[in-house]
Amino acid sequence: MKIMKERMDEGILVCVYYGPNGERLIQRGCKLAKMLDCPLYILTVDPKRFDDLDAEKTNYIARWKEIAEHHGADAFILKDDEKRPVHKVIAEVAREKNVTQIVIGQTAQSLWEQIAKGSIINALLKEIPFVDLHIISIARYLKNPDRHYEKGIRAYLVKEDDHYRIIFKHTKDVEFEGIFFKELGTDFNNGVFKFISGTETVQVLVNEDIVHSLTNVEMDTSVDDKDDFL
Repeated sequence: MKIMKERMDEGILVCVYYGPNGERLIQRGCKLAKMLDCPLYILTVDPKRFDDLDAEKTNYIARWKEIAEHHGADAFILKDDEKRPVHKVIAEVAREKNVTQIVIGQTAQSLWEQIAKGSIINALLKEIPFVDLHIISIARYLKNPDRHYEKGIRAYLVKEDDHYRIIFKHTKDVEFEGIFFKELGTDFNNGVFKFISGTETVQVLVNEDIVHSLTNVEMDTSVDDKDDFL
């Protein structure tokens, strides 16, 4: 039997997409819902049918459901086979569930892309103007069981032959912008570079200023409460 929440005039909707940032968004939404003692809903939207999703995506969904149940979320909502724009689906769910606050991840669009095409954030503000939006940025703190890292700083990747070089000043040759976490106890730029590619957050290894592969590396990316809302 579900426990009745104290504040039924408030409701939290967490919107997640595939990638390591999803769990972090859910955890932040759970904290908000617990503070307000109000209903919590988790939503993911996919244009494909659930049966057509690959193993990686179904694993993400299974993990999100597990976290949602652990934190006592009122519902995990999967909108699959969805052909409408994502902001339309989010707005519909927000209205149906009487949501007052939405937690969503930082978008991958650049400022100029947002101006030219319009971002999902701007679309949501027009669609449901009376809902508060919490936009969560890429974490600036990174922890790992085997290694420890300094606080993240803004950095960039530029292409060089068959690899990328990390730099700390923006130039016209920049291909990726993100956060660099330097490994403690090293005089070289060794660590992890975290950035957004398409719709996913990617973490790649940096070895003495060089990124040899853009393959995402799995690691414990738990963060502390110092992470800020944008």
